[in-house]
Amino acid sequence: MIIEAVHYETYRPVRIEIAGGYITGITELSAERGDGLLAAPALIDNQINGYRGVDFSGDDLTVEKVSQAAEAIISDGVTTFMPTLITNSHENLVRNFKILASALKDPFLKETIPGFHLEGPYISTEDGFYGCHPVKYIRKPSWVEFLEYLEAAEGNIIQVTLSPETEGAIEFIARCTENKIITAIGHSNAPAGVIDLAVRKGARLSTHLGNGCANMIHRHNNPLWAQLANDLLTPTLIADGHHLLPEEIKVFYKVKGAQNLILTSDVNHLIGMPAGNYSYLGSEVVYTEDGLIKNPKMNCLAGASMPLKKGVETVMKCTGCTLGEAIDMASKNVAYIYNLSDRGTLTPGKRADIILFELKDYQLNIKKTFLKGRLVYQV
Repeated sequence: MIIEAVHYETYRPVRIEIAGGYITGITELSAERGDGLLAAPALIDNQINGYRGVDFSGDDLTVEKVSQAAEAIISDGVTTFMPTLITNSHENLVRNFKILASALKDPFLKETIPGFHLEGPYISTEDGFYGCHPVKYIRKPSWVEFLEYLEAAEGNIIQVTLSPETEGAIEFIARCTENKIITAIGHSNAPAGVIDLAVRKGARLSTHLGNGCANMIHRHNNPLWAQLANDLLTPTLIADGHHLLPEEIKVFYKVKGAQNLILTSDVNHLIGMPAGNYSYLGSEVVYTEDGLIKNPKMNCLAGASMPLKKGVETVMKCTGCTLGEAIDMASKNVAYIYNLSDRGTLTPGKRADIILFELKDYQLNIKKTFLKGRLVYQV
């Protein structure tokens, strides 16, 4: 199979040769060929809570609904994603991890889902810092309890987001590191010393930095500076136009650089749904026409509703970074953190997970998506 398109980094026309689901060669062409579309590695999203009516933490989750969500996710240019379960009852987490594990028996889903992300329930109970997570289910880290989740997930939990200042969290992070499970700092009000200790024990990510945070914080002693200052922490950013101000995104980019940032969507099941009032996580939320999801009672955002490509668009607009840098924040950088060595770049030897798209006025208009060389979405 051959794809002729414009390379997303060089803006030069190239011929991409594919065999057996992998890129076997890329040759630069002397003149533009094909339909002039840009080609880039398909996107990788490490935090998807649900999609187009399917809630991964919902009591009505089924294998069929996981498949339904995956098809919708692919239509937005993402071919690798991590279903995320958030703070909930023990029974809910066990049941839904079992359902997600069963879904991986489908070869198609196995190719798109490298593992699961558990956000909570081991997070801060301080007002503001737990965000819209149901506080009644927040609890201290328990390795014994977590092993039940790991067993239910058939070993497929590859990331845990937690608050390192909670009792037992540092030891929990060390155990995760020993078992090659990535730990991320999130929904936390940890002081600098605790953040540094968590990093020494193996924490490597800052989940949606700048969010999962109280509206009012100390100007000096707050969890943002310590995480930005630590060179071993890679922040994930929700650059959807609602969660972070343009100047915040610009500062994060200047501090960390394009190679040390990850774009995430943090979308929930309301993406693609009509605007209105909904029940989510036991509370009433308002979903506006412009995609904002807010919990008025708690005065906080309740997840996101924009696909990951929106983050690529926003970070280019806010920072002036190149298309190549922005795409890499949502593909190459993610693949590196999770050791997904077979994908994430447009190079020979990698999986032929490719998007073809137009770029106009900072908007990615995806025309085709390929998963291991198979056309799985087309406008």
